[in-house]
Order: sequence, then C-alpha cells, then structure tokens
Amino acid sequence: MPKKPNPMRWIMIVGGVSFFAILIYLSMRQVQQEYEVCMAFRGATHCATASGSTRDEAVRSAQEIDCQMLANGRDETMVCLSNAPSGIRQIQK
Repeated sequence: MPKKPNPMRWIMIVGGVSFFAILIYLSMRQVQQEYEVCMAFRGATHCATASGSTRDEAVRSAQEIDCQMLANGRDETMVCLSNAPSGIRQIQK
C-alpha cells in the first residue's frame, strides 16, 4: 500500500525555505550606504571604507577601523574616536 504524504513534512520544508529567503533578503537590504572616511590622529592619517544601513553606521564603522590602525591601545582609540573625521566621501555603487 502506498504511503500517504505527510502534510507536516511539507509545512516544515516550506517554513524552512521561507525562513532562509527572508534571512537572505534582510541581509542584502541591510547594507545600503558605503562611505570612505579619513581620520587624522597624532600626525598620521588613515582612510577606510565601511558599509552600513545608514550613513551614521557606515561612517562610525570606518572611523573605528581608522582609529584602530592609528592608535596604540584602548585609551588612544577612544581619544581618536572623539575627533571629527578629516574627510568623508560616499562611494557610489
């Protein structure tokens, strides 16, 4: 006698595919802004590029990258991050 299709199995498959489709969609939608930010600290300059869902997120991420490259230790990094960037440029995709 042939087996009956299990409806619970199909519900789980459709649910799993839907979950991954939504996850991919939200991941792709999140990165919308890309900026290059230059920071000057203690006579040195570094420029980094970062992406984020908003301008502020992208700029802050790039600032953190720059300050990690320019500063020695956590205290100097905090001082560096308190300074305004020397340059901000939006990267067009």
